[in-house]
Amino acid sequence: MKKDIHPQYYPEAKIICACGNVITTGSARSEMKVEVCSACHPFYTGKKRLVDTTGRVDRFKKRMEKSEKLQAEKMARKKKPSKPAAKKVAKKRASRKK
Repeated sequence: MKKDIHPQYYPEAKIICACGNVITTGSARSEMKVEVCSACHPFYTGKKRLVDTTGRVDRFKKRMEKSEKLQAEKMARKKKPSKPAAKKVAKKRASRKK
């Protein structure tokens, strides 16, 4: 191994979770802060928990409501009475004969 090219190794590095759990491990950083760890992650705990980062879920729900509203308006405009197909065909034929 070459000297002076590797980062300093901390054998007692701490990983601190937002839930308060502290994990001690070896790393090139002395301290790390994380939002989710194995003690609070829904996959490992079996609890349903919604991790909302800066309101993303709220923005998504708002966007979905707006989209549904626009879809409903579009469908309301689309339901205009249309001419029967037989009349359309008769008009086309009449215009061709002229």
